[in-house]
Amino acid sequence: MTPFTIPRMNPNFLLGCHPQSLKDHFLDLNLPETAAQPPLPISQTSTARPIQRTVFQRLAKMRFVGRSHLIKFLYKKQLRQCTHRTLSNYCVSISAFLRYITKLGITRIDEIDADSFEAFIEHEQDRGLKPATLHLRLTSFYCFIRYLVDQGLLPQDRFERKIRIRVPDALPRAMDPIDVKRLLAVIDDVRDRAMILVLLRTGLRIGELLQLTMDDVRLVENKILIWEGEKNATGRTVCLSQDARDALCQWIYCRNPEIANVFYGRGRHSLSYTASRSMLQKYLEKAGLAGRRYTLHSLRHTFATDLLNAGMRIECLQQLLGHSSLQMTLRYARLSDQTREQEYFKAMAVIEGEQSDGSNPFDYPLPPPSEA
Repeated sequence: MTPFTIPRMNPNFLLGCHPQSLKDHFLDLNLPETAAQPPLPISQTSTARPIQRTVFQRLAKMRFVGRSHLIKFLYKKQLRQCTHRTLSNYCVSISAFLRYITKLGITRIDEIDADSFEAFIEHEQDRGLKPATLHLRLTSFYCFIRYLVDQGLLPQDRFERKIRIRVPDALPRAMDPIDVKRLLAVIDDVRDRAMILVLLRTGLRIGELLQLTMDDVRLVENKILIWEGEKNATGRTVCLSQDARDALCQWIYCRNPEIANVFYGRGRHSLSYTASRSMLQKYLEKAGLAGRRYTLHSLRHTFATDLLNAGMRIECLQQLLGHSSLQMTLRYARLSDQTREQEYFKAMAVIEGEQSDGSNPFDYPLPPPSEA
């Protein structure tokens, strides 16, 4: 997309949506090539790819021991309304182990034991997998083992001693305020600037932003409705700051009203995560920030850190971020605990002798000399 100028006032500026009566008005505007393209058929959109066409058809092309049991396990997870990403993680983790034991010569599902699984974990570590990925492999595997035990395919005491992977509790990678200004200064596209500012001012996950539709945006009320969170399936409401609202209004002014998603790609009804990541990397390189290891999720970390530095209570921030546990939100307090910093510098000033902090408990008056 290329930057362009708005030819005239759009009455949709205050409505926040595209009524059907304004269709002729938008056709008369001198819009870019992406907005004038006809909508794609439903069969070509990404929303028309059900779980059966992705996860289960992927398994149908594989050959390894226990494949039928894995399909039944995933089907039960689907009945419990697990998300597509959860099913995909189960499929990738468990099928990797089953393919590995197939190469070891195991032909029956009841032949797997703790030794084969430990060999698989060592194999994954040799491949260079990170501890978080190994932890996901372990969680998926033991969930599958519980299913096999419940079905009577494995004895209950075979995997009593579980393997534990220590996952590092790293600090959230938030952007420096100067880097945020440098990034916003180089964004010259209407759509891209709206995407970056909405992520930066609302704390939305990138998946939630890409699934956002025009019915979810309330410009008059300065808020966005998230009907179902991406991770915990919990709905919430996020607020729009003035700069994010202005950028979003400019994009709504010139977007194609026939597309339901707020943000979409060239010739598409939606925007992929890969395209969004490439877009951010392009502007990071343009701003000279390519080596800072910033990602799309760093904008969410920046949002949380900035609000804590501004004095927002941790309980309010938890609701805005959509965290089901307060412990998840407390991670950002390690980046923005100003009280701890003030106490540290106050104590260091006393140690360095720059100021006195009242009476010193080690200073005792000398006893009077005796008459003798």
